[in-house]
Amino acid sequence: MKFELQHTDPNSDARAGLITTAHGQIETPIFMPVGTCGSVKGVHFEELKKQVKAQIILGNTYHLYLRPGLDIIKRAGGLHKFNGWDRPILTDSGGFQVFSLTGIRKLKEEGCEFRSHIDGSKHFFTPENVIDTQRVIGADIMMAFDECPPGDSDYQYAKKSLALTQRWLDRCIKQFDNTKPLYGYEQTLFPIVQGCTFKDLRQDAAKHVADKGADGNAIGGLAVGEPTEVMYEMIEVVNEILPKDKPRYLMGVGTPQNLLEAIERGVDMFDCVMPTRNGRNAMLFTYNGTINIRNKKWEDDFSPIDPDGCDVDLVYTKAYLHHLFKAQELLALQIASIHNLAFYLRLVGDARRHIVAGDFTHWKKTVVDNLGKRI
Repeated sequence: MKFELQHTDPNSDARAGLITTAHGQIETPIFMPVGTCGSVKGVHFEELKKQVKAQIILGNTYHLYLRPGLDIIKRAGGLHKFNGWDRPILTDSGGFQVFSLTGIRKLKEEGCEFRSHIDGSKHFFTPENVIDTQRVIGADIMMAFDECPPGDSDYQYAKKSLALTQRWLDRCIKQFDNTKPLYGYEQTLFPIVQGCTFKDLRQDAAKHVADKGADGNAIGGLAVGEPTEVMYEMIEVVNEILPKDKPRYLMGVGTPQNLLEAIERGVDMFDCVMPTRNGRNAMLFTYNGTINIRNKKWEDDFSPIDPDGCDVDLVYTKAYLHHLFKAQELLALQIASIHNLAFYLRLVGDARRHIVAGDFTHWKKTVVDNLGKRI
């Protein structure tokens, strides 16, 4: 993987870059639709390409490991061939999912024992077999196995957790270096910066990660309940240390406002389930704010879903989409998901264009407050 830093904003840390992988190029800043089980819920790949304009999607190691399982994926020739997506894929290591299984997992130095949420069967993830699993999946960008501690962790737990994550990272890197890709193209490994909301732990984690010299780096453990101001502070703390010539990936974030604030602070890559999850629950994102399309006020509104054109080729009206949700038609979930994903990709694309033009900070100030309004 290669990263070219192309433009920087003169009044902030916002950047525009180009990531090159074996399956294509990615213009940053970028949002990655979440395809947990190898698919983005309710959205065909052709729609992802033509309407959403997705350049990369995310898959999840935990879910793919459990179902369909590594044997099927390997026999197919990797996830790209299994699901037919011919553009870049990033896989989360599964750490967040495993550590979310409260009560059905046991954490050890060697790794983590857990029970499947599908059938209750026992499994054990280690830094080594998580790397091996991602080799089988064949993602262009792989994530290191880490512990994602609860957002309300006290300092001692956060410090102990970070030390374990750092030891696991060393083992991930060793396993990555001692293994080879399975399908004839290169893969890369991103370490993850943890440390909860403690400045000194985040600084220590960022230095530890930066010293590894990876092709890119991730920031994890944020947007898990802490105030947004604290999240932004932690991003600033970490990005002061992470190398500027490598892409920075903020994991699991977030709202449209979060994206712009993080871009302003030097983040390049994002993923979040919010566009599709909220879309399936009738919430639409627009530059003028969010819409609950179930509300009666849209019943006879025959204007486009987004007058500014963020719904791309979807020419449906608010009244029609309101009707589909009230009638519990599956098409409602699909239209709303495509619209929201297209909006997110347009938002980061517009941010990139304004970074290149040198007026990102001014543009961001004119739009960011409206994004959080309820229409």
